[in-house]
Order: sequence, then structure tokens, then C-alpha cells
Amino acid sequence: MRIAFTAPMKPLDDPVPSGDRTMGRLIVQALETAGHDVTVATRFRSWKATGGIEAQQEVERAALAEAERVLSSWEAAGYRPDIFLTYHLYHKAPDWIGPAIASRLGIPYVVIEASRAPKRKSGEWSYGFAAADAALSRADLVAAMHKADRECLTAVVPAERLAVLTPFLDADRFLQVPRISRRDSKPVRLLAIGMMREGAKLASYRLLAEALDRLPASLRFTLTVVGDGPCRAEVEALLARHPVTFMGAVAGEEIPALCASHDLFVWPAIREAFGLVFLEAQAAGLAIVGGDTFGVPDIVAHGRTGLLSAEGDAEAFARSLEALVSAPLRAREMGSAARAHIREHHTLASGAASLDALLEQALRNFALRATASQQ
Repeated sequence: MRIAFTAPMKPLDDPVPSGDRTMGRLIVQALETAGHDVTVATRFRSWKATGGIEAQQEVERAALAEAERVLSSWEAAGYRPDIFLTYHLYHKAPDWIGPAIASRLGIPYVVIEASRAPKRKSGEWSYGFAAADAALSRADLVAAMHKADRECLTAVVPAERLAVLTPFLDADRFLQVPRISRRDSKPVRLLAIGMMREGAKLASYRLLAEALDRLPASLRFTLTVVGDGPCRAEVEALLARHPVTFMGAVAGEEIPALCASHDLFVWPAIREAFGLVFLEAQAAGLAIVGGDTFGVPDIVAHGRTGLLSAEGDAEAFARSLEALVSAPLRAREMGSAARAHIREHHTLASGAASLDALLEQALRNFALRATASQQ
């Protein structure tokens, strides 16, 4: 199928790396792996950091003008997609372009990854909230990335048009990297990866530091931290009491070998949607100590590939850390199980198959709605 793609929250070529950008690229890669022809319709970004009705109306006008520009360029080129697919929309990043183009061309409209916060129905984000709801209602299929988001979407998307797309990654480069062996007498090697910025990321670093402070002094470990950002000095101060190495930003191609040289991936995951780093770490053979947040339990098997604790609970997180730092053999067994878990459930091939099935479902839903409208 010919698929027109857009990502209103962050274009695929945005210079700032993030899990959102990575997941968008993976979706395109998986669609192409499944044999589909994907065209990026536009790199228009509707996301705004601050709200207000007038500001959002201005974005809407610009988005609809961009939709007209895209349609004109397609008409001139003789291009017509079979499906319009939008990746990641919510009240701060509504999609006006996809619904407009899909309605004009009479083609199915699909949304992959959507979230909905009813508290935004009023207030400064009310206009964006209503626009996101309108797009979701128009969609022939909406796929959330985890079960918690799916539950939030049931109020606006009928069950027959709502699904969950299990997160996936291009796992081969992680699965194939050899594990670096260690002796039990050596300190357990912990790895954390996260941007250093205000909000949820900094909150995760704070909780990690608090949990490490609670560990018995007899436990031997080292911590490697990958990430950079405006809050780096604060993060370094939080972790200064511990044997930590700060690596700053690391190129993506270096991450598999870095993961394979450690024993545990540790991240509290405050307000994380699901966290691609959890998939990457498991594929490289690391056990997980993480927060039981949103979609994290959908991709980390608690008790088998890692230990999850309640979001924001530093004492519980510390207990999970102690349980695995004090038992390196158990951590290695969980790391082996983690690799098998990724290989079975979260590869690019599994993502391609899931996306293919979702597109077929969207086509069926579109046909059923068209028939119903004619009756």
C-alpha cells in the first residue's frame, strides 16, 4: 500500500534525539519492511510548549494551509496514497492535516500512538484537546502504544477501531552484540540512560539518587550514566556520593556495546510512556530495575526479565536494586531471559506484522463506515 505519513509532535528529521523520534522512524522502517511504500507527507510540527486558544487556532490555520499545499503537490505529481497515517497526537500536538487530507481524498485515516488527558478538556489546552478528539473520532483505526493509553481512549474511540501496538525495535544490533563476561567478585555494573532536563527526566534522576543512597554500604557497584542536557550539573551533584561515570551524549551506534558491558539497566521511568531504552537494554541482555509506569510493564516482564516497583517509590526501587546487585547470578539469568523476551515479542519483524494487520483492520473499518453512511 501507499502510505502517507506525518508526525505532528516531532518530525522524523528533527535534530533533537528522543524516544519519540526513534519510534516514528521505527514505524516507517517496519512499514517498509512489510512491503509498503511510505511517503512523508509533511514535516509540519503542530506541537507547542504553551497553550492558549488563539495560539492553537493560529497553528490550525497554518496546518490547514499546509494540507492544501500537500494536496496540490500530490495532484501535480499524480500521487494518491491508500492510507494517511499520523504518528503521535495529543492535546499539545493535534493533527489537523491528516483528517483534512483523508476526507478530501476519501481514504482511511490511521493514528498510531495517541494519548488523552481529560483534565485538558478545559483550560489553556482546551482547543488542542478538542482538535485531538476530533481527529481520533475521525480515525478508522487508533493504536495506542500501551494498555494504559488504550483505556484513556475508550471514551472517544469505539472498541472496534481501537487497538494496542506493542512497542518494538530494530533489535538485531543489540541481540547480536556479545555479552562481556565478568567475575562475581567484581562490582555489579549499573547503566542509566536519560536526557538531563527539567520535569520527568530530572525527577527520575532524583529518585535514582535517593534509591542508591538507601543501599547498604556493603554492596559493591558502579554506575554509568549516559545523557546530557541543561540539568547535567544538578544530576552530577545528586549522584556525587556514588562510584559514577558520566559519559554525556553517546552516539546511537555505540549503545549496543555499551549495554552489553553492563549488568543491570536502572531507570525509575517517572511519567515514561514505555521507554525504548528498556527494549534496547533487554535486547543487549541486561536485567531491568525500573518503575512500574504506564507501558513499562507491557515490555518488561516483572520477576522474569527485571524488577519493577511503583512509580515514584524510592524505597521500593532501592529494594529492587538491592535484590539484584546482591545476586549477580540472578541478574545474569534475568538478562538472558530479557534477550529471549525481546527476540520473541519486540523485533522489527513483529512490529511489521502488527502494523500490517492494523492497516488491514483500518481498511475494513473504512469500508464498513462507508457502507453505513450510504444506508
